[in-house]
Amino acid sequence: MIRVIVTLSIAALLSGCQATQRQNATTGEAETNSATKSALVGMLAGAAIGAATGNSSDALRGAAIGGVVGGGAGYYMDKQEQALREQLVSSGVQVKRINEKELQLVMDNGIGFESGSYNLSSNIYQTLNSVALILDEYPDTRLDIKGYTDSSGNNSSNQTLSEQRAQSVGRYLIDQKVASGRVVTRGYGERYPVCDNSTKEGRACNRRVEINILALN
Repeated sequence: MIRVIVTLSIAALLSGCQATQRQNATTGEAETNSATKSALVGMLAGAAIGAATGNSSDALRGAAIGGVVGGGAGYYMDKQEQALREQLVSSGVQVKRINEKELQLVMDNGIGFESGSYNLSSNIYQTLNSVALILDEYPDTRLDIKGYTDSSGNNSSNQTLSEQRAQSVGRYLIDQKVASGRVVTRGYGERYPVCDNSTKEGRACNRRVEINILALN
């Protein structure tokens, strides 16, 4: 009986997965959103714990609770991701989904900064204002802001510049009423390149600031 209940619960959620699939704008393939994936994992875990008691009602209750808990953070981040994509379209800022509980905004190719400077350019203000508005709507997250440079110049200067650029972004968001306790900034200099530093395009790609948005729960 317990096995039947668990099987039916999983089948119902898998059916729901089909309804919540979306098309990946890059690959054109259908994909299930993170909230549904998290709910499935939560349901499986909850059902297993409930089944361990040998009671069918415990198994069903565990599956239901696990599904709700598992889908909660994923759904919260799904909605935040959607809002960010809508606000930042054509801004040059990339919105990436790292996992169920983490988003990443990438300001690459020196977006927002003059060459060799850590002062924000006025053309990035509106973009960061939009980010701050979304962050205000979704307060149950923290920010890890990271600066990077290309391999040009010396290591010490690159390290300092990367730290200063991350701090500039962090300060601006705080000035827009993002709670300072949510914000951590750090610089990595020329470490962790994502493109080839031997080409002009690769170096431009590596000069970037990343804003990682992480769910608190």
